[in-house]
Amino acid sequence: MRTGDLVWVGVLGGISCGLLLPQTHEAFLAATRAHPYLMGFVKVGVLATMGEWLARRLAGGSWAAPVGLHWRAFVWGLFGVAFALVFDVFATGTAAVIGKGLLPVFADGFPADLSRAFWTSALMNLIFAPVFMAFHRVTDGYIDAGNGNAAGMLGVRLEDVLRRIDGVGFVSFVLLRTIPLFWIPAHTITFLLPAEYRVLVAAYLSIALGAILAFARLRQKPPAPAEGTERR
Repeated sequence: MRTGDLVWVGVLGGISCGLLLPQTHEAFLAATRAHPYLMGFVKVGVLATMGEWLARRLAGGSWAAPVGLHWRAFVWGLFGVAFALVFDVFATGTAAVIGKGLLPVFADGFPADLSRAFWTSALMNLIFAPVFMAFHRVTDGYIDAGNGNAAGMLGVRLEDVLRRIDGVGFVSFVLLRTIPLFWIPAHTITFLLPAEYRVLVAAYLSIALGAILAFARLRQKPPAPAEGTERR
């Protein structure tokens, strides 16, 4: 195991202790209730960025920092703010829809809880997740094209970013595989938990989220040169 591996595991272990030890667990939950957006920014900004780093380690064998690391962490933080809102929107909205009889659920007991959690997860991942993941791919494209430099990113055109995106890989892998096979089951478990504990699970899932999206970006094929353009 390399030094970088030990550092990554050590940082994750330290965060886990802070989240799970009784002395700090209640403080964490209290801070999340009092400042949901700020805590969402910090949790996802840190842990999803760790997931990106992990994806690079698995794909390339090194812990080299991604281009524009601070911008990537900032974007993840903004998504964390969105998650703090979206989780409640879909939990509350799905409950209302089920209450109107528009979605089937079991009568009572654990099967009823499981079916409610499943519908909440399915709706969130089928409605919100594709938009979020596509937008994240675009922000990554700006950061990559601008080499992580603010001035460079301002000069990048949207059409150039879209040309760099492997749309086939994004749809076939990120959307059609990870959503039904990982995210819907994972968030079904999340929505089975009491609301105050969902933030803990979501924080850890953001590591997987960062790793999956970064790995999908790293594995994409480079765009083919335009017709008539020579390779140099």
